[in-house]
Amino acid sequence: MKKTFALVGHPITHTISPFIHNRLFELSKISANYTLLDVTSNNLSKSMDMLNSFDGYNVTIPHKQNIVQFLDKLYDKAKIYECVNTVKNSALCATGYNTDANGFLYALKFEKLNLNGDITILGCGGVAKIFCFEAALKGCHVTLAVRKHSFEKAKILANHVKKVTKKIINVTFIDKLPQKIDLLINATPVGMFPNIDQTPISDLDLKRCQNVFDAVYNPFETKFIKKATANGAKAASGLSMLVYQACFSHKIWNQSVFAESEIQQLIYDSKEELKKFV
Repeated sequence: MKKTFALVGHPITHTISPFIHNRLFELSKISANYTLLDVTSNNLSKSMDMLNSFDGYNVTIPHKQNIVQFLDKLYDKAKIYECVNTVKNSALCATGYNTDANGFLYALKFEKLNLNGDITILGCGGVAKIFCFEAALKGCHVTLAVRKHSFEKAKILANHVKKVTKKIINVTFIDKLPQKIDLLINATPVGMFPNIDQTPISDLDLKRCQNVFDAVYNPFETKFIKKATANGAKAASGLSMLVYQACFSHKIWNQSVFAESEIQQLIYDSKEELKKFV
């Protein structure tokens, strides 16, 4: 019998997750279906019966934090961060995990970007929370930069991270970035397909950043990445993070382990798959 998995989020027209997960199922010789479920925030609770019918599922924006209330238990970093991107269903128990954290760290290593010094993170949503925690745990000096309407939410996140890590997290407005930035991370959906002409910060601010990581992966080279590269910065797309976190999801679901060469080939093939959106 085929196993069944899904991705739940909104919007999800930009995703190549089925391509990535189906390749991973092939590599591990597992017969499975991977489905996309476009579910709005208002309809998440109504979709839980359906989600509980799967062997497991991934969670993307805007549900990574809201899904927690519907799960039976949280594991490891998902419990600390209160943020879930992977769920395993078994024996009438839905367990939430977070593979974004390891996906992020492995992606930075793959892209040869260092998580140290002064880190500025744009945004304060689910993935920003992961970046903030991981940077704080590495001993970085972290700043959250947000728009005015998200300032209070960012302060709540900063206090949460401080309580766990004992590290002070600075909060500022997105048009008042710190003067020193060793690594700038875009944790917002700005620039994501189909709104590919948008950038999260001004060109002037971007010129000061020598290392840039964009969590957006579609398009592979966002306008943000292109401008950073044109300025001479070392810049990386979120595609490698997407692939690595998917690999960790498969380890949770089916104990699957992949060779680094297989992962790197999948990153390359996923980049080619993204060209279909152009």
